Amino acid sequence: MANELPAAGCPESNAPPDLVAERRKSYKRLFWRFVRLTVLCSLLPLLLVGWAINLHYTSFARERMLHFFQSQVEDHRRVIERFLGEQTAKLKLIARTHDLPRLTAPGALARVFELFNQEEKTLTDLGVIGDDGFHRAYVGPYDLWSRNYSREHWFRQVMERGVYVSDMFMGFRREPHFIIAVTHTDGERAWILRATIHTEAFRALVENVRIGRTGTVYLLNAEGLYQTSPAGRAPIMEKAPYPVGEPHADIRLRTLDELPRPEGKPLARQIACEAWLKTPRWLLVVQQEYDEAFADVNHANRWTLVFLLASAATIVLATVGITRHMIGLIRRRDDEADRLNERLLQAGKLAAIGELSAGVAHEINNPLAILLTERQLLLDCAARHPLPEGEFREQFEESMSQIDIQVQRCKRITQNLLRFARRTESRLETLDVNAFIREVVELMEREARTSGIRFTTALDPALPPVVSDPSQLQQVLLNLITNAIDAHDGKPYGAIRIATRADAVSRRFTLKVADTGAGIRPEHLARIFDPFFTTKAVGKGTGLGLAITFGIVQRLGGSIQVESEPGKGTEFTIELPWEPPEELRQSLPAESRPA
Repeated sequence: MANELPAAGCPESNAPPDLVAERRKSYKRLFWRFVRLTVLCSLLPLLLVGWAINLHYTSFARERMLHFFQSQVEDHRRVIERFLGEQTAKLKLIARTHDLPRLTAPGALARVFELFNQEEKTLTDLGVIGDDGFHRAYVGPYDLWSRNYSREHWFRQVMERGVYVSDMFMGFRREPHFIIAVTHTDGERAWILRATIHTEAFRALVENVRIGRTGTVYLLNAEGLYQTSPAGRAPIMEKAPYPVGEPHADIRLRTLDELPRPEGKPLARQIACEAWLKTPRWLLVVQQEYDEAFADVNHANRWTLVFLLASAATIVLATVGITRHMIGLIRRRDDEADRLNERLLQAGKLAAIGELSAGVAHEINNPLAILLTERQLLLDCAARHPLPEGEFREQFEESMSQIDIQVQRCKRITQNLLRFARRTESRLETLDVNAFIREVVELMEREARTSGIRFTTALDPALPPVVSDPSQLQQVLLNLITNAIDAHDGKPYGAIRIATRADAVSRRFTLKVADTGAGIRPEHLARIFDPFFTTKAVGKGTGLGLAITFGIVQRLGGSIQVESEPGKGTEFTIELPWEPPEELRQSLPAESRPA
């Protein structure tokens, strides 16, 4: 890739190593400072707002979930109490509207039993028990006629209270059940109407509330024994791991950690809502795993975290990308500033060298003129008074010839110095660049052919006539072609390729001169446009050709680039405008400007 060289011919890589290292450290510090500042100003508000929103939502969602639990427990407690109250009220109504003889008449209790279970099977059996503890009438699947209940705990309770709802107990039938019993007195005789609530129907009523996959609903008595089975996980009347406290009137929420299972396996963290029934004093518990209860909250929190992390990552990546782009712009601006400074320094140096060159050229021209005059006087004297044949005459003629050769060489050097100092006359004309190049190639082709070098051209026919300085442009072409020919020293053959290309959009054209010569070493590329720098042998180059070429190209408003690979050749690329810059027009006298 060709390197565009500034006036000094020094790219950034030629900057002092200490300065390059210090700038790299400065860019790195500036990069991380920008990143930290941007991240602080963008991520911190994002995280604070996200944290506040998450905190508010979590609190709100938890309150809603807890309120839902409380509502479920309150509603379900009312349903259970209403059911038990209805069954108790029915028994009271039967006892009050039927006397003992009527209720114990054949088929009477069976009709009452059917009325109880007409819509839904709620009773397992129904019996009338006298004050002596024996059945007077019984409807049900069990053989209980011979059983005496006078010593049963519930018998004494119902006789004392008039109405009694028992806890779950085994009784004579040896299976968990509970009863509702009421007493009535006919004259002096008291009797009991006892109903056994259908256990499965009651369980279905209690467990009608299903909360999620792990939710359970069950009843406990004051001793902590199951009155209903919690979704079949434990049998009725087994001791529950749930910590039963003192009865209370309100609905309470509890968080239970590591409750032991009956088989000894640990239970996940649970959340429970409890409420005591008025009659009987049973504890209604709605229980669910904590993680499932707050699954929606946790899901929202996880996605909030994912969103925050994605936003933070996006901000960080965008910050790094933008900061890297900004640092790149700063670095390019610094490089451009360095190149401008180098150009200013080089322009000052070239101006000083130009002034010096002009003075030196004029000072040398005067002695050269005297030398030529004295040489001519000597030749005239020798013509009037011929020297005798011999060694002295040969030495005299050879000396005169050398004087002429060296004086002409000095004149060429002074002319180059004057051209470098821009003291030669310039004139702008409308020029056909392609035809102009063909003329120069034709001029140089004979000299190149003697060195085994051939010319090839690729001239763009779309290139229109341009306004330029023919003499200056000719000097540029001659310098580049001469250097290309000299680059083939030591090679039996070679090639020089000249190409043009027009760009109608930018109204500029490109001129390329490429050779297959020895190439330029990388360490010399940065100095080839310096005045008096040459890689040619002593006496073969002044080091002013490319310096003059660079100055001419810049003066004509263009740029020059060079690409070279040692052993393979060099390519110079010159880019010039179709119209010269306005400052060049203004610097020329009116007669030197195009019509």
